[in-house]
Order: sequence, then structure tokens, then C-alpha cells
Amino acid sequence: DFYILKNFYCIKLCCFQQEPIKELKLYKIASELLQTERAYVTRLHLLDQVFCAKLTEEAGKGTFPVEVVKGIFSNVGSIYTFHSQFLLPDLETRMSQWDSTPRIGDILAQLAPFLRMYAEYVKNFDSAMDLLKQWMERSAQLNAIIQDIQSQEVCGNLTLQHHMLEPVQRVPRYEMLLKDYLKKLPEDDPDRSQAEKSLNIISMAATHSNTAIRKMENLKKLMEIYEMLGGEEDIVNPSNELIKEGQILKLAARNTSSMERYLFLFNNMLLYCVPKFSLVGQRFTVRTRVGVEGMKVLETSNDDYPHTFQVSGKERTLELQASSEQDKEDWIKVSVLLTSKESNLVIAPRWIRDNEVTMCMKCKEPFNPLTRRRHHCRACGYVVCYKCSDYKASLRYDGNKLNKVCKDCYFILTGRVDAEEPVSGKKRGILEIEAAQVSGNSFLCGFLQYSTDRTKPCQRVWCVIPQHDALVLYLYGAPQDVKAQCTIPLLGYQVEDVQRSVDHPPSSFRLRQSKSVHYFTADTEEVKLRWLRVICKAVIGEMPECQTPDVGDVGDLANGCHEGVPDGT
Repeated sequence: DFYILKNFYCIKLCCFQQEPIKELKLYKIASELLQTERAYVTRLHLLDQVFCAKLTEEAGKGTFPVEVVKGIFSNVGSIYTFHSQFLLPDLETRMSQWDSTPRIGDILAQLAPFLRMYAEYVKNFDSAMDLLKQWMERSAQLNAIIQDIQSQEVCGNLTLQHHMLEPVQRVPRYEMLLKDYLKKLPEDDPDRSQAEKSLNIISMAATHSNTAIRKMENLKKLMEIYEMLGGEEDIVNPSNELIKEGQILKLAARNTSSMERYLFLFNNMLLYCVPKFSLVGQRFTVRTRVGVEGMKVLETSNDDYPHTFQVSGKERTLELQASSEQDKEDWIKVSVLLTSKESNLVIAPRWIRDNEVTMCMKCKEPFNPLTRRRHHCRACGYVVCYKCSDYKASLRYDGNKLNKVCKDCYFILTGRVDAEEPVSGKKRGILEIEAAQVSGNSFLCGFLQYSTDRTKPCQRVWCVIPQHDALVLYLYGAPQDVKAQCTIPLLGYQVEDVQRSVDHPPSSFRLRQSKSVHYFTADTEEVKLRWLRVICKAVIGEMPECQTPDVGDVGDLANGCHEGVPDGT
């Protein structure tokens, strides 16, 4: 009994000793959050109040377009305002009152929804890097301002590109600290529910940021390859993705010898390289580029050389030898997966209606009744211009008769290679998201009259607030357009009624943020209220609810949830 009692008191003593240790660990995590937040706000100040401010000032002189500066820095101003005026002050106050209020979950739960504004920054990150690179080469004044700021001590010998990555990296940092905080937090702690709630929201935002980080790491790898190849063009492009690289042997065609070579397999091309025996600088010379489209990879049999396979494309056929059977299988597997495309153009397609598009669904040029009329591809049903439909191919669903098809379907159906198509794929722009794709999964979509100037006529546009990007309003010319006319990041906008007039009936409203004003008019006041229910949630960073239109209230192409999207049937 004595030993049992002794062990009991020892256990109780250990529990009492562990409680202060846990509290100390929680305090350290909260302190780390505050310290890193202070440093982060300092870097946001550098981005918004130094880099962006000075470039905007210079753009105001007409040296380069102010739209370039906006395209580079996206909504970093809103991010800086949120952290400097809301999150950081709240954390400062909480840490000064830690003895009486030892928790951070409630603060993060209240402010975490605003981290959704990072979706716009992360989405724009690739195009911002492209735009920055392009204009640093094009504009000597823009380049000089950036170089001058980068040389200052406040930059810490880091480039603008490095500092622009900070917002992308910050959200995953919150996620990591909050997970650590929850591990140390007792199960019955009153802050647990708030901390778990904020972690769920932050984890969703971190997913987008982690994707952008992977893209940035891919760009760094592309830069390394660019240097290894001695400045080979078209390598450093965000649309390029390295799939596999490695040493290989090339079998000579005229004798039994083999030569050392090196392969870089990207998502759109295979680089066949010859090593340069140099310890610094250029290490390889590109001998051949083989486009992935149309490339075939086959296993071969050679009595003299094991582990061989063949790569053939329109540019060249290569007989190659891997270092092992496993290496050969790896090269064949990734190459086949990359190049395998099955055509399912064997049934009659649904034709997209003429009034559902305003532009060619292939080249994206706008239609007009004189020089660019509408035509239908008989293979895919897309509405295309005459240039993109000047091809004919036999279609199985029409008894193998020749039919007019678009350029893309022609090359798929005939197996021919487009000689005019560049080797490297063209990067998809930020607006190049199909209206039908986002309308089918949206909180609300439909037609609205739109204008940015009350003195000018309104334009009828197809508006969408997609479920995957709930804080952004997409504006299209028509429900099946393959490219948006523009997007409006809703977070931070004020929603206001418009004074009634002939041009602005009671169903009108406007969005205002600083000098940016957007005017909208719905078909009815009821439709206006549906839009306001969604938009009023989005502008404060909250997740909207899907607005399902009433039966009989939809009409033809009326506003509503994705149930109201026209299907063309």
C-alpha cells in the first residue's frame, strides 16, 4: 500500500510539473507568431509602400503603364492593410495581456476568413513574375528603380522576386504554428474549438499557397537548367515543368559504339543534350529538341546492348540505352503517360449556340458580322472563326464523310503534326477560364448590365462567382466564352445602392473601392437581392451561400445558381 500511495503522489506531482511546461510552450508559440508577424509586416511595407509606391509614382509620369504596376503587385496593398492594421495590433494587445488571457485561437478564428484574400495574390503570382521579368527587360526606368531599391540595406541583398514570394509563404507558416499550438493545447482548453476552426480556414488558404511555392521551386529548377544549357531559350517559362532528367547512352547508327548523352524531359518537349566537360558554367549543349506532341516511345531489343528503347518524333529518332532495366522502364513509363492521348470524337457533339459566345473558342478573337463570322466545328461543336475552321476530316459518326472541323480536331483526327505550332506550350492567362466551367460550379451566375461610367451605355455581361474562388466576380461576354473580359476581386469593396434615374432603375447597385467603381443593373429587384446576398458576404471575406432561383423566375438565361446555366439543348 505504501508503494502504491507513493506512485500515486509521484504521478500527481508529475502532472502538476507538466502544466507550467505546457503553458510555457504555448506562450513560446504565441510569441513566435507575434515576432514573425512583425517581421512579415515590415516586408509587406517594403513591397507596398516602397517598391509599389515608387513604381506607381514613376508610372504616373507616363514612363510605363500604371496597369503594369497593378499587374505585378496585385492586391498586396489590401494584404498589407489587413496585417498592419488588424492582425498585428490584435496580437500585440493579446501578448501584453497574456497572463489574464492566454490564448490566440479566438483572434485567428475571427480574422482567418480574411486570409482568403491571398487567393487573388497567389492566383496572380505566375503572371506577376512574367510581367516583372518582361518589363525589367523592356523598361530601363522600371529596372533602374527596382535595382536602386534592391541595393538598399532594407532589402537585405534580396531581389524583388524574393520579397514577392513572402506572402505566398506566410499562410503555410500560420498553418504550421497553429498545428503546433493545438498539439500543446489541452483537450479541454476553452480555446481549442476556436483554434481548430481557424486551422480549417487557414489550411484551405495554405493549399493554394503551397501550389504557388511548388511553382516557384519549379522556376528555380528551370533557371538552374537554363544556366547548365548555356542560356538555352524558352527554358525559363512557368508553363514548362521538368518531369525527369538523367544520364543516358546513345547507340551509334553506323557502328556498335555508344556515346554518353543527357536527357531533360519536360511536359512539352524532350531535350537531347551532349555533355560539355566543364566544372563551371555551361555543362550541356542541346543537340535536339523533340516535341512531346506526336512523340512515341518504344521498348527495343538489342543483343549487344541491354536496356534499350527508342524515342521518335517529327524532329528525330533516337536509339537509347538506359543504365538499368528499372531506369529504362521509368523512362518509358513517364514518356508514355505524357504522350498518350485518346480521341473520343466518334459521336455527334452538342453544338454551342451562336448567342452563347462572343469570341472564337479557339483563337479567342471577337466575332463580327462582316470579317469574322461564326462557324461550327462538326467534331467538337465549338463556335469558331473561318480561319480556325478551314479544315476537313472524316467523322465516324457521319459515315466517315468529310466534314468541316477546327484546326485542333483536324490534327487529332488525322494524326498529322501542326508545323506552325511552337514547341513550348503557351501559358494559360489568368482570364482564360471557360465561362461554362465556372458557371457549372458557382454560388451565383447570370446576366447583368455592367458599366464603369454612369455617363456611358451599359454592357450586358455574363457574371459568375465560382465556388472555387468565392471572393472574385468573373465577367464574360456570353455564357460559353472561353475567356473572361475581366475579374473583380470583391474583398474590401463597398456595396451601395445607385440613385434612381432613367439609366439606373431600382434594380441597380454599385461596387466601390477607392477610385474604382463598378455599376450593375439586374433584370428585377428580386434578382438584384440574390446578387447582393452573395456579394455582401464576399466583400467581407465570408463564404456565400448558393442562391437558387425560384421556379419560373429563371426564364431564358436568367440569373441564378448553376442550375440556371444554359445547356444549349
